[in-house]
Amino acid sequence: MVDYIVELLEGLWMTFQMSGMGLALGFAIGLFLAIAQLHGGRAMRIVSSGYVELVRGTPLLVQLFIVYFGLLRFGIGRVAAATLALGLNSGAYQAEYFRGAMESIGAGQMAAARSTGMTKWQAIRHIVVPQALRLALPAWSNEAAYLPKYSSSAFLIAVPELLSRASIVVGRTFRPFEVYAIVGIIYLACIGTLSKVLDVIYERVKIPGY
Repeated sequence: MVDYIVELLEGLWMTFQMSGMGLALGFAIGLFLAIAQLHGGRAMRIVSSGYVELVRGTPLLVQLFIVYFGLLRFGIGRVAAATLALGLNSGAYQAEYFRGAMESIGAGQMAAARSTGMTKWQAIRHIVVPQALRLALPAWSNEAAYLPKYSSSAFLIAVPELLSRASIVVGRTFRPFEVYAIVGIIYLACIGTLSKVLDVIYERVKIPGY
């Protein structure tokens, strides 16, 4: 089995590449949606809320297939399609984390910022968003930890991530129990470490009193 560890680690690297890019894309989408829901016009609120409900109400696997087969005709590869699907899915969940954090910030802070001459969007950028990101970090950390596990769905469109590499190793060794046990240990070690790191970061940046 030692001979196949390198192959599994290559799959793990692909898993974290997809997860990292999907998380970053989801962050941008989620922050935009949260701001749109709370501070946008009526049309923006309807569209952003509809997006969140649609994505959260349908399985990730269905979304993955829609993105993959929809983009296949344009020559978009499997990895790009899987990363995009993860980002679009994660964005809906991150939007709820950010929205909840923004709602917890007192309206008086926005009023105080406006009274100093800031525009609405300047106040959102410099006052609301920085605090909201710190408040949302515990919930956001869960998304960062879950996304590598969700990325295993990409196995079904033949992306060479960890689970896909494991299935190849099983086909060569005919030792499924040992291979998938190692995969489970790899996931546990990596996600556990990531969660601890994010906990430490939160302790350093959390807002006292919240």
